[in-house]
Amino acid sequence: MEADWTDMERDIAGEFLAHARAIRAERADAARENRIPRLLELLQSWGGVTIAYRRRMIDSPSYSLNHEEVHKALEEGIRFAEGLTPLAIEVDEHGHARSLRVSVQRTAGDAVWNEIGQAELPARTILIAAGTQPNTVLAREDATHFQLDGRYFRALDEDGTPVHPDQGQAKPERPCVLTAIEADGRAISYFGDLHPSFFGNVVKAMGSAKRGYPIVSRLLSLRHASSTIGDDEFLAMLNDNLRASVERVERLTPTIVEVVVRAPAAARRFAPGQFYRLQNFESFAPSASGTRLAMEGLALTGAWVDRERGLVSTIVLEMGGSSDICAQLKAGEPVVLMGPTGSPTEIAADENVILAGGGLGNAVLFSIGHAFRNAGSRVLYFAGYRKAIDRYKVADIEAAADVVVWCCDEPPGFVPGRPQDKSFVGNIVQAMHAYATGRLGEQPIAFGNADRMIAIGSDKMMAAVGSARHTLLKAHLKPGHRGIASINSPMQCMMKEICAQCLQPHRDPQSGKVSYVFSCFSQDQSIDEVDFDALDARLSQNTVQEKLTARWITRCLAHAADVR
Repeated sequence: MEADWTDMERDIAGEFLAHARAIRAERADAARENRIPRLLELLQSWGGVTIAYRRRMIDSPSYSLNHEEVHKALEEGIRFAEGLTPLAIEVDEHGHARSLRVSVQRTAGDAVWNEIGQAELPARTILIAAGTQPNTVLAREDATHFQLDGRYFRALDEDGTPVHPDQGQAKPERPCVLTAIEADGRAISYFGDLHPSFFGNVVKAMGSAKRGYPIVSRLLSLRHASSTIGDDEFLAMLNDNLRASVERVERLTPTIVEVVVRAPAAARRFAPGQFYRLQNFESFAPSASGTRLAMEGLALTGAWVDRERGLVSTIVLEMGGSSDICAQLKAGEPVVLMGPTGSPTEIAADENVILAGGGLGNAVLFSIGHAFRNAGSRVLYFAGYRKAIDRYKVADIEAAADVVVWCCDEPPGFVPGRPQDKSFVGNIVQAMHAYATGRLGEQPIAFGNADRMIAIGSDKMMAAVGSARHTLLKAHLKPGHRGIASINSPMQCMMKEICAQCLQPHRDPQSGKVSYVFSCFSQDQSIDEVDFDALDARLSQNTVQEKLTARWITRCLAHAADVR
C-alpha cells in the first residue's frame, strides 16, 4: 500500500493513525468506565483550534453581528486569542506549516495597541480570514446588465431610481434588492453576500430574502397578465433546461472516460476554454462496504457541446477517488452540472497559434482550436502523450488544427493520418525543437511565425514549455509572442472568486512582485508569471487523504462489482 508514498506522506499518515488509535482507546476506556469520552481534551492536547485575532473579541464583527456563533464556538472548545497580529508562517522540513509567528499586542483602551513581544503558535493547518466584501465578478463579465456603484452593485428602487442602501437611504420595510430593470419590466435582484446591506454572515443573508421577496413578488405580479406561458408550461421549461442528466458514459482509454450530460442551458452558454463542476446525487449513489459513493464536486473540461440537443461532453481522468465513480454513472441518472464557469479563452483572428496539449489537456483544446480556425487563425497543434494507448478523439484533434505533431514518449509513436501532420517520439518540448529546426521536414506553419502559444496539461509539462521558450526554443520563436498556460490549481466552490481555494501566486519576471489570481475565474494565465513551484506544492498538499480515499473507493467499487 505504501510503496508509492513519500517520506512526507508516511509521516503524515503515521500521525493520522496515532490520533485514530488514541481516539479508539479513549472510547474503549470511556465505555469500560461508564463515562463520556474525553475527546475534546484529546483534541486540545494535539493543539486544538485557536482563533488568533488582532484586536479584542468584543471588537470582532462575529461578536457584534452574531454573538451566538462565538458562544457556540467556545462551547466546542475553540480558543480565542486576542491581540495577535500574524507576521509569518514557519514551515517544517517538508515545507508544510509548522507554526504561526505573531506579534503580541496589548491595549489600555480602544484605540492604542502596543507590541509587547512575539510568539509562535504551533499549527499544522492555518486558515486565513481575509475579510469579506460583495462579489462583483458579474460586472466584469456582463457590464450591460450589471453596473457598479463604487465597490458594490448599483441599487435601484422599484421605480428604477438609483439609491445607496449602504448609506441608509432605503426604507427598512422596502429594501433595495434590484440592480437592473429592463424596458419590458423584467428585473435582476440580488441578495445575501452580493448586497452591501446584507453581506457578512448567514443570518443577514437569510434576512435579505425575508425582507426582499415582496419586491420580487410585486414585479412578477405586474408582468403576470402579459405572460403567455402558464405555470405548468413554465415549470416544465425550467425542468427541461436546468435539470441535468447523464446521456451516456463512454470509455476512451484505460484511464479516461467521457461523461456526456444533457443540460440544455449549460450547453448553450459554453465558450471554448470554460469548464464545469460535476457531482452525482447522494440519494442516487450506490452503497458499498457501508460507504455511499457520493462524488465531491469535480472540475471537468468542457470538450464539446451540442447546443441543439442540449449535450455537454466532459472528460474525466481516473485518478482514484471521486473521478473513478464517474464511470459508474448510468444513462438517465440525474446529476448536478454547474457551469459553464471560468473565463473563456481569448480567441484572436488572423494569427498563427501554437497549441500544446498534454494528456487530458488535449480535451480542452478541441473547442479552442476550432474557435481559432473559425476566426481565421492558423493552428499548429502539438499533442503529447506518455503512451500510445493514452490517445483519444483523434478526429477531433485533427479538426481543431491545420497541422498536428503527434508526440509520444513510447516508441514507435503514432502514424499521422493526414499528409501535413508529423510524428515524434519524445516529450512535447523535444518535439517542438525538432519541428522548429526542420528535423521533421517541411513546416506547413512556420514555428517562428507563432503569435501566441497556449499550453494545457500537467503543471510539470506547462512549466517545461514555459521555460523552454526562453532557452531551447528562444532562437526559433518570434520576439513578443504571448505565452499562456491554463492553470488548474486546487478548487472547491468553482464559483469565481468566492472561497479562495484556487488562489494561484504570480511572480512578475522583471520586478519579482508577487500577486494572486483566482484560477477558477481566470484559468488562462501568463505562463511567464505562473509560480509553478507553488502550484506543485498546492496540488500535492492533500496527497495522503487523496491516496487513502482512492484506495478505499477502489475497494468499494470492487466489492460492489462482486455483489452484482
